[in-house]
Amino acid sequence: MGIGEETFYNPDRLAIVPMGFCFPGLDSKGGDLPPRRECRKLWHDELFAEMPQIELVLVIGQYAQAYHLGSERKKSLTETVVNWQAYFEANRQPGKPAVIPLPHPSWRNNGWLRKNPWFESDLLPVLQEEVSRLT
Repeated sequence: MGIGEETFYNPDRLAIVPMGFCFPGLDSKGGDLPPRRECRKLWHDELFAEMPQIELVLVIGQYAQAYHLGSERKKSLTETVVNWQAYFEANRQPGKPAVIPLPHPSWRNNGWLRKNPWFESDLLPVLQEEVSRLT
């Protein structure tokens, strides 16, 4: 995002909101299971309702994309992220936060990043500029 620790850990400037507020457990390969729906239903919507000042939402990973983009998301995470500009521009309205869909920042996605060099050259500069503007 191009910000320092002071901004990243400042709760007045940045909020990290998980899709589930409870650990879902691990799958057979050691990865996290999908977020538990009952946890999201209990906390996620209520928390967003308490933060109407949000100007930018980074929609990280397929579960967040499914929730925040709903029927507007594409068939795959890659297709959704490829179309990031459409989501970003569509939501730039007064009273509505801008949205940028992103892949999950996991070591497992290093191959995805190599296959999609446009992510670093096209999307990241816009993301960093927008985050800089807001912080």
